[in-house]
Amino acid sequence: MRKFYYTYVLHSDRDQQLYVGFTRNLVERFEQHKKGQVPSTKHRRPLELVYYEACLDAADTQHRERYLKTWHGKRYIRSRLKSFLAGCNKT
Repeated sequence: MRKFYYTYVLHSDRDQQLYVGFTRNLVERFEQHKKGQVPSTKHRRPLELVYYEACLDAADTQHRERYLKTWHGKRYIRSRLKSFLAGCNKT
């Protein structure tokens, strides 16, 4: 069975921002984020996994991550998650 590579998006409940990353093991990487073991998200917890894509090739996954970090990519993600993000911003 082939292993996948994942591009993923986390939502920070603290600052309402999105974080984009990639990994070979999505479950393990998300656990690292939740435990504060990832410097770039350590102070943005709690985090929620809100989106991911699977690819067969690492280069494709890294390319997708770079795209999702651009203005156009962020717009794409916000469009995909429109109803979810609307619910997060209500207090």
